[in-house]
Amino acid sequence: MKDVYSFILGHKPSCMLNRRRFLSLGPLAGLLPSLTFGASTSSITTQSASGPLVIATWKQIKANEAAIAVLSKGGRALDAVEAGVRIPEADPNDTSVGYGGLPDRDGRVTLDACIMDEKGNAGSVTYLEHIMHPISVARAVMEKTPHVMLSGEGALAFALSQGFKKENLLTKKSEQSWREWLKTAQYKPVINIERHDTIGMLAIDSKGDISGACTTSGLAYKMNGRVGDSPIIGAGLFVDNEIGGACATGLGELVMRTCGSFLVVELMRQGRTPQQACEEAARRITSKQEYKDVQVGFLAVNKQGQHGAYSIQPGFNYTLYQAQDNRVLEAASFLK
Repeated sequence: MKDVYSFILGHKPSCMLNRRRFLSLGPLAGLLPSLTFGASTSSITTQSASGPLVIATWKQIKANEAAIAVLSKGGRALDAVEAGVRIPEADPNDTSVGYGGLPDRDGRVTLDACIMDEKGNAGSVTYLEHIMHPISVARAVMEKTPHVMLSGEGALAFALSQGFKKENLLTKKSEQSWREWLKTAQYKPVINIERHDTIGMLAIDSKGDISGACTTSGLAYKMNGRVGDSPIIGAGLFVDNEIGGACATGLGELVMRTCGSFLVVELMRQGRTPQQACEEAARRITSKQEYKDVQVGFLAVNKQGQHGAYSIQPGFNYTLYQAQDNRVLEAASFLK
């Protein structure tokens, strides 16, 4: 076999063969598919997914249930993730997403969201005010405009043109918290605040197609105009239907600097399991950035329906629906 490898490669570092040399190999040419030149994605792309599957950051039982209701009827993964994340967006008790979200330091609730389908299409909104369901606006951007992202007043104007209702998203509870914060105005993000944060969700439908969604009100008491990783394709969310999908939660600045979700998917393309890919993405952060007082968590799924979850700090949990079981699990972490 060593002689075969030597003959095929001609002792050259490159695996590329010209057509005449390839044809001259005769029966030996049939050995080429079994040779490994770097990482291969064949083991990932040739198997069907074990859908339906839904996975979401943090304890999101009701969100998963809404997504499962879509998938159980043979629905599309894209519809499932939109339906799923709309649940916390409308929950006034969830202070990190949508209605009831804690405001910026000026008392304004500004929302970020993105969505991505199995065809590589994506839509996003940033710094959106007065609209309860930014994820649905992001989907409208994807499907009804030539753009990927709309922001601020432009995003609001587009949402209103599409029939979305303008309303006050600052609840009395969140306003009271903000006014209490104003007494010191000390800005320091809290790790695993109330055991929830941005919701990122990935789903695999019965056809094996993958989609993802991510939505947030961002860091509480952030500078007005701040946008984190959640609406950024490749940072807070990325899906490649040939390989898998990934999403992130936690301090967005750290995720943005490493293109975290894109990195996770690319690592899976190179042959890493979802768990290995999440761990390596976290290591890229801890090896280069200050991480001891902040949290970042990653989730990932591949086409086989395998999943991974990993965070910098302990305390990151996630909700997984698979094999008709919907449960909350604890992720492993870099720090113990």
